Amino acid sequence: MTSRPVLFCVDDDPQVLRAVWADLRERYGEEYRVVGSLDPDEALGLLGTLEGRREDVALLLVDQRMPRLTGVEFLERAIEYFPAARRVMLTAYADTDAAVAAINRVRLDHYLIKPWEPAEERLYPVLDDLLADWTAAHRPRYGGIRLIDHSVSAGAHLLRDFLARNQQPYRFEDVERSPDAAELVQQAGRPRLPMVVFPEGDFLAAPTSAELALRLGITGTATRPHYDLIVVGGGPAGLAAGVYGASEGLSTLLVDADVPGGQAGTSSRIENYLGFPSGISGSDLARRAVAQARRLGAEILSPTAAVGLRHQDPVHVITLDSGVELSAEAVLLATGVAYNRLEVPGADRFEGVGLYYGAAITEAGLCAGDHVYLVGAANSAGQAAIYFARQAARVTLLVRGDVLAASMSHYLVDEIGRTPNIEVLLHTRVIGLGGGDGLERIEVCDDATGRTRTLPARFLFTFIGARPRTEWLGERVARDRHGFVLTGPDLLAAAPARWPLQRPPLPLETSAPGVFAAGDVRAHSIKRVASGVGEGAMAVSLIHHYRASR
Repeated sequence: MTSRPVLFCVDDDPQVLRAVWADLRERYGEEYRVVGSLDPDEALGLLGTLEGRREDVALLLVDQRMPRLTGVEFLERAIEYFPAARRVMLTAYADTDAAVAAINRVRLDHYLIKPWEPAEERLYPVLDDLLADWTAAHRPRYGGIRLIDHSVSAGAHLLRDFLARNQQPYRFEDVERSPDAAELVQQAGRPRLPMVVFPEGDFLAAPTSAELALRLGITGTATRPHYDLIVVGGGPAGLAAGVYGASEGLSTLLVDADVPGGQAGTSSRIENYLGFPSGISGSDLARRAVAQARRLGAEILSPTAAVGLRHQDPVHVITLDSGVELSAEAVLLATGVAYNRLEVPGADRFEGVGLYYGAAITEAGLCAGDHVYLVGAANSAGQAAIYFARQAARVTLLVRGDVLAASMSHYLVDEIGRTPNIEVLLHTRVIGLGGGDGLERIEVCDDATGRTRTLPARFLFTFIGARPRTEWLGERVARDRHGFVLTGPDLLAAAPARWPLQRPPLPLETSAPGVFAAGDVRAHSIKRVASGVGEGAMAVSLIHHYRASR
């Protein structure tokens, strides 16, 4: 039987430590073991013992003012044992500057000002949230789903990404290095790889994401043929619309072709989203939003793609990739964008086996101690560079422009400058890829000098602009020349003849009355997580107005 995860608290004041220990035991004693210490040196020894026993520490709750070691200094050493543990600091009012500084220094998750009574209002809500995050990201040391394939495999990359983004614990096993995995493949009759083996003993051979989702029970079916609102796309805009639509009494269905979270869901860390001073990963933000939308009554289908949209008076009809048709009074298009493909020799050949589009944080473990190359100069590229720098020996950011700050937020530029194993090559673009079974080298060109050179490379991640996911819409919904959906005043300015009614279109309304668009898929939108969330919420308000006007 696996021992319970540990909540670890350190404070040199016996009265405070007893109070913390009692509060933790009362709330979390059934699921966690509470361990406390008055002495920071003794506490570090205990952490070493727990790590040696292969136990899990979920939370480090530490006082800032302690003899010999401050709370920040203690956390710097403690996270060497348990880097995934959530970190909370106990402070007095005079220590709040130190606590804020610790957010950058040790990625502090939260700080609590003593006293924290009543615990039900000031302690437990904070810890409930942090422990939910830890549980979602935690990977058990053994057991669970096994994914078996060769180390270099495009199919395994897709399934790893799908499992990780759906918060499904799994273990990857290289069939060439693991005798146990090789024997299992042999016993199963040498099925096509990748092979996904479940704890119950059954397996799937080379499954699609949809097949895997069906086996895991994380997909679903619509419970009704007609909805007040169907949201197509589960990025920040779509999830916000799902939350607000359901909370305001609309029967709401959200359909996503992949995993809810969209492009933002692949981000290693979003630092500038309001309310998260130490940042939040895209997957955590998506997980919280999905749970919130479902709690409020929204239905979510994924991975399920919308492949058609038509008007059948008085409703709109969405056709799914399964052939099922569902109707709605209003539709919100929030399908977001996909990263552009690298148009160079070798790109198609090495996709998923060395070349990856987006952050692909599921590949980070394979990059440990290696040299990682990233292409792009937007925030997504900067966030990924900082993330990979924690595990890779070296990270090189390839930028076509002459300055990084032209397209990247100031805080990211500063952090990249402070990270010693990140280098930035300006005026540089990739012009070719080469290798055997996997990527082995890239060819780059310095546009300032015209010089080309070949660099050894096993990992290349690209963030080079994006294209909207609107091919399935047909001619009914007007788009600009790049495929982004025209709405409101932009529609009247660019294609006034496409608007069929006497009244002007509502601000986020498309050329099809009752069909709205929000987030990155909309022409001239601001490509930020917060603005996508805002547009998703705004769209629900406009949909209420549209329904009332009918």
